[in-house]
Amino acid sequence: MIFQPEFETMSRSAMEALQLQRLQETVAYVYERVPLYRQRLDEMGIGPGDIRSLEDIRKLPFTVKDDLRDNYPYGMFAVPMKDVVRIHASSGTTGRPTVVGYTQDDIEMWSTCVARLCAAGGATQEDIGQISFGYGLFTGALGLHFGLAKLGAAVVPISSGNTERQIQLMADFGSTVLVATPSYALYMAEVAEKMGMMDRIKLRVGLFGAEGSTEEMRAELERRWGIVATENYGMSELIGPGVSGECTEKCGMHINEDYFYCEIVNPDTGEPVEDGEWGELVVTPLHKQALPLLRYRTHDITRLLKGPCKCGRTTTRMQKIAGRSDDMLIIRGVNVFPSQIESVLVGMEGIGPHYEIVVTKKGFMDQIEVKVELIDAALLDAYKELEALTRKIHDRLKVVLQIDAKVTLVSPNTLKRFEGKAKRVTDLR
Repeated sequence: MIFQPEFETMSRSAMEALQLQRLQETVAYVYERVPLYRQRLDEMGIGPGDIRSLEDIRKLPFTVKDDLRDNYPYGMFAVPMKDVVRIHASSGTTGRPTVVGYTQDDIEMWSTCVARLCAAGGATQEDIGQISFGYGLFTGALGLHFGLAKLGAAVVPISSGNTERQIQLMADFGSTVLVATPSYALYMAEVAEKMGMMDRIKLRVGLFGAEGSTEEMRAELERRWGIVATENYGMSELIGPGVSGECTEKCGMHINEDYFYCEIVNPDTGEPVEDGEWGELVVTPLHKQALPLLRYRTHDITRLLKGPCKCGRTTTRMQKIAGRSDDMLIIRGVNVFPSQIESVLVGMEGIGPHYEIVVTKKGFMDQIEVKVELIDAALLDAYKELEALTRKIHDRLKVVLQIDAKVTLVSPNTLKRFEGKAKRVTDLR
């Protein structure tokens, strides 16, 4: 199902014409209404009239998270507070939270974007969607809630936590769509299996987001739940979920291009990369009122995939996020992404999907340890088998990472579970 074929199957020339029109309007809008952008554009000698093509976006300044923090809470809003109908914010765990606002038109646009991605992932108005994101200042829960509702689906706003009750109600209510982080969805599957409830559960679609996941994680979720699992992408500063999402072909996340213009740049230089190359995603929202942004640096590493999809959509797609430029670990001069480690571990026989990466320093040398749960605790008493499994994991990690990583196998159910975004890395350096 294509929710809005007039936009999702638009010709490339028509889409680019619409994007240019909206980019020009956005630059004029922020120049008039946001003091930070007026100052920066004036300092660069750039005015709204200088944007004559999509390539001219490169003349515009980048926006980074610190810009929002430095103007906390409302300094980058482009409308008076009487026009703001919703406020969300990031967790602020590493500093001041980034605060985002929405006008009523922003809420409508957001709901439309999410409805498109829900439909692309296989949801319909016949479905019952269980939202297992935490409700609150986090954008994920209400974003998917309003998107599913706009699609016409019934919504169960259960939030995260109290997992046994979640499973019971999932069975009782006949939920057919699950919205959660991949890591929490995997934990929910564990609990459902232990409760003996899987035979009563009718899930058929998983709409996962808020944290990156690998193809191996997707395969494990599909196997455990018996669903079609797709991933969607967004961040609160841009709108929340709704920037892009996979269709059931699972060959990249379709970008809502009429509302978001995406670039890929070299994360070190900020210069554009060649078509199809990997780099940092930079996004310019094209139709936001309360918090318009120019060229927001996401720090997410991906690449753009152009050309029509088998699903019928013509929108540009982005590859699943490979990692974050600011989450990348540098271990003895080697770049290591947690997703590389996950790709080795998830689905391997004898171990569960939960893991922790511990980084320490011994003298002047970085050390990395990967803790992994066993499925069967009895293996801890079988020295030869335990040693063989440890060696197998170690060797596979070395092939992927190109460095030695210490592997520690631990008892089942001893590593921390996460109801929200999983925190896999403990950096003790």
